[in-house]
Parts: sequence; C-alpha cells; structure tokens
Amino acid sequence: MIKTFRGLLTDGGQNRIRLSTKKGKIGYKILKFQTMTADPYAGDAAEHVVKLYKTEQSTVDGHVDFADGNLLATAIINNHTNGFSDPSIPVIIFDQEVFNQDVYVTHIDTQGAISCNYYLELETMTLTDNAAAVSTLRDIRINPQVGG
Repeated sequence: MIKTFRGLLTDGGQNRIRLSTKKGKIGYKILKFQTMTADPYAGDAAEHVVKLYKTEQSTVDGHVDFADGNLLATAIINNHTNGFSDPSIPVIIFDQEVFNQDVYVTHIDTQGAISCNYYLELETMTLTDNAAAVSTLRDIRINPQVGG
C-alpha cells in the first residue's frame, strides 16, 4: 500500500507527519519526495532546502549533513527571476531506510522568505515483532530524548 502526504511550509517551518502506531508494526519506506516553491515568479531569488527527519528538529537551517542518522531525505531547489539560474540539486533519498515512527519535514529559504510545497510518497509494509522492535530501538538510540 502507498500513502501520500503533501503540505506547504513557510520559511523556517516544520511539519509533523503522524505515522507511529501503538505496536510499531507498520514500517515505511520513501518512494518519492518532491518539492516546488509556492510562488515560482515572486522575488529575485529563492533557494529552498527541504529535509525529512526521523525526529523533531529544534532548529531549521540550510545545513545538510549526510552523517546525521536522523536525516531520511533532502531536496534543494531554486528559482531566480533575474535571469541567473543555478541548476537545482536533485532530491536525495536514503532509500534503504525503513522507519515506523512519525517523521518531520523542515524548510528554509536561504535567499528570502518564500514558502515551499512538499509531496511525500511512502510504501507501507508489515513488520515482524523483531523488525518493529529493532526500528523503534534504533530511533530511541539515535534520539535519546524519546521516552523521557
């Protein structure tokens, strides 16, 4: 089964996507993560950094660190109406990652304050008791604030 989520994030915004279940026996894997600026022709420039995390973020920034164990995917897009245009960096998804907890989407426009849309497509799968426990424990180990 495939689940889809979409939303609009303001500059510096963060959305929680509720996925967790009591027993954690439903796992998710990212199939698609897409972004599009809310107003492609507004202002002189917009450079959006949109990231998908396993845990809520205390700050939203444009720094991308692939060594961060909580990072599931990232997308960087830009639009320049003044004639100058850098190529956008494609979406990067850590596609082997299976998770069973809520996820968080963050957005920042590093050049202005334009909002950005996101579209997330997840494949659902039933996890065994052991796989559910491993996924949950891995998330607790990565994020020691969970559970207290």
